[in-house]
Amino acid sequence: MFKRTLVASALLAGLAFTSPAFAGECPAGQMRADATKPSTAAAKGVTDKVLAQIDLAGEKVALAGHMMRVRKLEVQPGGVVPWHSHGDRPALIYVMSGEIVEHASNCAVPILHKAGEVARETHATAHWWNNQGKTPVVLLSFDILHDPNDHNM
Repeated sequence: MFKRTLVASALLAGLAFTSPAFAGECPAGQMRADATKPSTAAAKGVTDKVLAQIDLAGEKVALAGHMMRVRKLEVQPGGVVPWHSHGDRPALIYVMSGEIVEHASNCAVPILHKAGEVARETHATAHWWNNQGKTPVVLLSFDILHDPNDHNM
C-alpha cells in the first residue's frame, strides 16, 4: 500500500512540474519577445500602501540598499497600474479579491489573474495591469526594492 501511495504521489508531482504554466501565467505557445509594447496610460483608480518593510542591509542576506516590503494595492473598476519594469525589483503579487488583466511584454495575449492566484514578477517582467471588472481588485505585493526613488507600482 505504501509503495502505491508513493508511486501515485510521484506521478502527481511529475504532472505538476510538466504543466505548461501556473494559473495566471502566459499560456503555452504565447511567449514572445516584445509581444506587448509599453503603454503610456497613467495610473488611474489605484491606491498603493506600504504595509511593512524590512531593511535587508541588517539581515543575514545582507542586501545593502534593498528593502523587502509588503504593499496593498486596490485597483478600482477601470483602474490602471501603469507600464513598469521589474529589472531590479522582483515581486510576488497575491490577488486577494477580484480579477485583473495583465499585459506583459513577453506574452502575445492578456493574462487574467483571479483571486487566490500569485503572479511572479522577475527581472524579465515589464507590463501594465487593468481592472476590466465591475468590482475593486485587492492585491498584496511582496517585493524587493532597490531604488528608493522608484515610485512604480
